[in-house]
Order: sequence, then C-alpha cells, then structure tokens
Amino acid sequence: MSSSFAIHFFLISISLFSVCSLSASHAPNTKPRPFLLPIKKDPATNLFYTSVGVGTPRHNFDLTIDLAGENLWYDCNTHYNSSSYRPVPCGSKQCPDVGCVGCNGPFKPGCTNNTCPANTINPLAKFIFGGGLAEDFIYLVQQKVSGLLSSCIDTDGFPSFTNDESPLNGLPKNSRGIIGLSRSNLTLPIQLASAYKLPSKFSLCLPSLNHQGFTNLLVGAGEYPLGISKFLQTTPLIVNPISTGPVSVEGVASKEYFIDVKAVKIDGHVVNLKPSLLSIDNKGNGGTKISTMSPFTELQTTVYKPFIRDFLKKASDRRLKKVAAVAPFEACFDSTSIGLVVPTIDLVLQGGVQWSIHGANSMVMAKKNVACLAFVDGGTEPRMSFVKASIVIGGYQLQDNYVVFDLASSKLSFSSSLLLHNATCSHS
Repeated sequence: MSSSFAIHFFLISISLFSVCSLSASHAPNTKPRPFLLPIKKDPATNLFYTSVGVGTPRHNFDLTIDLAGENLWYDCNTHYNSSSYRPVPCGSKQCPDVGCVGCNGPFKPGCTNNTCPANTINPLAKFIFGGGLAEDFIYLVQQKVSGLLSSCIDTDGFPSFTNDESPLNGLPKNSRGIIGLSRSNLTLPIQLASAYKLPSKFSLCLPSLNHQGFTNLLVGAGEYPLGISKFLQTTPLIVNPISTGPVSVEGVASKEYFIDVKAVKIDGHVVNLKPSLLSIDNKGNGGTKISTMSPFTELQTTVYKPFIRDFLKKASDRRLKKVAAVAPFEACFDSTSIGLVVPTIDLVLQGGVQWSIHGANSMVMAKKNVACLAFVDGGTEPRMSFVKASIVIGGYQLQDNYVVFDLASSKLSFSSSLLLHNATCSHS
C-alpha cells in the first residue's frame, strides 16, 4: 500500500471542535479535532455497524449504519437505565409533532409519558415501532457530547414476538439499534452541524474485510485523506419529492440519497433500458438510491433482466465459464476461469461522470470455486415503503470506495474502487 495514501483509521470522524477544545479555540491556527467511530463489517449479514456510548452510566451499543435512517435509536431493554436521560416533552420547542406517546410504567428510558414521538425504524423488520424522543449524553469513542436527541425502544416489551418480528430483526447479531445518516434533522451529522453552525458533510469508506473501516463525518469544510481528492468525481444528489420511507407523509420529500443515473454500461456497451425507469416518476417510483441496508445492489426486475443478459454476453466474450446459480445470485462462474478481469460496469451519471464497478465490487465468492455477480433481482414490489427505486446501490458495491455526502451543496463525491490505487478501506 502506498504510504502517502494508506487509509488506516477507517472511522467516522466529525471535523469540529470538541467541547473541551472550544474554550481554547481562540488560537488562530487551531484546527478542528475529529470524532472517531470505528466501522466494522458483519460477515453474517454483510451489513456495517459502529459503536457509540449512551447515557449515565455509559452503555456501549453496536449500531447498524443506515443511510436512510432518520435518527439514532437503541435498545433500552430491562437491563438498561440512565440517570441523564431526559425525555422531550410534547409541545416543547424540540417537538414540532402534534402527537404524544405515553407508557403505563414502570417509568424508565423508553417508557415515559407526555413524550415527543420518534419512530424506531428498522427496514429489515416486519413492523414499524414507536418510541419517544429524548436527550442524553452520546459518546463518540471517548468524546462526551451533550444535547443530542435520540430514541430508544425496550425490546423486552414484546414478549410474544418471534425473532423475525423483533425490532432488531435482520441486524448483525450484536447490533442493538441503528444510527441513521439520512437528510433528517434528527441524524447525527445534521444535529452536530446545527449545534456548531457548520455545513453538513460526511464520508464513508466501508471495509471489505471483517475488520475496522474508515469514514469521515465531516461537519464543515473538512479535509480528505492525503492524496484522495485527485481520485474523486462529483455528481448532484437529487431529491425524490415523494416520501420513500415506511412512514409516508403527503407533501414531504424523501430523506434518502438519490443520484441521477443516465445509463448503465457493461464493458462500454450501453444496456438497453427504458429512460423512464432511470428517472423518478410523479409517484416517487424509479431512480437510483444508495443504501447500506441492502447488502448487494438490487435492480428492479425490468432493469435486472436486460442487465443480466448483457453481462452474461460480455462474460461469455471473455470466456468465463458459467456454472449453476447460487441464491440469491443468478450469474455465477467457475472462479478458476475468471482470471484477473471481469466485465466492468459503469453507471453514467449527470454531467457525464462514471461510477466504475470493477471485479472486487461486482463479483462475490458464493462458495468454493464459484464467483457470482453481486447484483440481485429486486422484484417489482416495494419493501417497507410505498414506492420502489429502479436501482438500489448496495453495501457490497460501496466497499473500498470513498464516498462523500455533501448535504450543504447537495453533491456526492466518489472515488470508485480504491483498490485500483493500491489503497483499501479495510484496516487489519
């Protein structure tokens, strides 16, 4: 690995002054000190998680990273309590919602009356769960931050639910909640940006190995890791005007991250797709979004069929030996026949820039000597939503890619695979 471009921290870092350094921030050359949160990949689910501390005494939680998540929520089960937990009252300045939530007791975090509502949403769960909004200390590694809002739910409060009905269903085994990174005002990046009067920007570099990963939650200008800026391309983040989450509110736009994919190419060949599928229609369907809760890129069936057909044709041209499918993948090959190069997939974006997906992000080892195209048929029906995107770029395709979400200017910057530049997001 190039010593000038080794990315060794693989963490969420928030580029702003810490509380203790604010009082000493008058020095003219003082630079913001980042918060660091390690990211790891769960091999069983192919999802990504980080760890935060909450409350008094401090309780550490592994939280799954959800780019569509609207808040930070955690499991305040019967073993959890916090003396610094402060529910947000209904009708307060922090609570614009009309409704209220209550509880029959015993009263504790997650069970309070006259409390501002906050959904605890897991897109992999069967149900939507309600919770209360509260303020408590949040620890980003060793940095103690006050004034942040979060939600929690007592998972022990559903004794009749089976495992697949749990609020934690589908998450990594040790994960006890979700840290949301969407455009919602309750997400960690936006709360910090608001508190410190800085524009919001965060970046992800998800690990391909089951070790720590690197991510910057850069609030304000921030700086890229040494040498990385020259590999970045930029495209607009577009807004789906229709709510795409499990809870749809008329007139409220989606808080998820969409990009404008104009075409899909395989080895330079443009896949024959209806242009209407790549754009967002007046009901909010279609378009391309980015998700860390989809392990692999999902293509709506009418996009998937011509895509898989063209990929198989280009793979045949390269003399890749096709073998039996391994669910959920369809296009599988004898890995001993692949060699060094598989067909390159390019997402052609607004402005003509291309997000290139090479073998490390397009092929997955499904079993011994069998490598499969890591794109799946997403079907035609929405899941935990009233609308369906045509393309959902999944976590596997984000691995070892440095991706910057600039919320202030509504732009996405991306590197494509760092492996091409002798770098990686995995830190052993």
